[in-house]
Amino acid sequence: MLCPYCGFDESNVLESRDALEGKATRRRRECVKCQKRFTTYERVENIELKVVKKDGRVEDYNREKLDKCFEKACWKLGSEQRSKVIDEIEMRLLNWESVEIPSREIGKMVMGKLKDIDPVAYIRFATIYRDIKNVNEFRVLVDELSKNKIKVSKKVK
Repeated sequence: MLCPYCGFDESNVLESRDALEGKATRRRRECVKCQKRFTTYERVENIELKVVKKDGRVEDYNREKLDKCFEKACWKLGSEQRSKVIDEIEMRLLNWESVEIPSREIGKMVMGKLKDIDPVAYIRFATIYRDIKNVNEFRVLVDELSKNKIKVSKKVK
């Protein structure tokens, strides 16, 4: 395991315990070189999902990409909260009719989760996902979100 601080490839495991309701093992490690501590999570990989990109290329599904996506859009969310949301998305992906999933479908799932969690994070992600190029397109996006929030709040009352 590479140290995130100095990149050295040897570390000592200080503590191990179950995490994420038994779906992973959390390990506290200490780098042999710089003595800094860090946490890793080890999990079993189930089905090898494939992501079909816009241009037709097929890539292996990568949980870390999804985590970075959530981290950039919604940095207020803690790593355990992000992990829980990603687990929910992965469960939907694993129940997909095929092991090849269009990237646009994953993007829609992410947008749906972000809309519920944090509207500002939703806007951040959507500007990249929808390739927003100007202020008018941005305004339309915000208006869509506002209309949707109004509909939701009217249903609650």
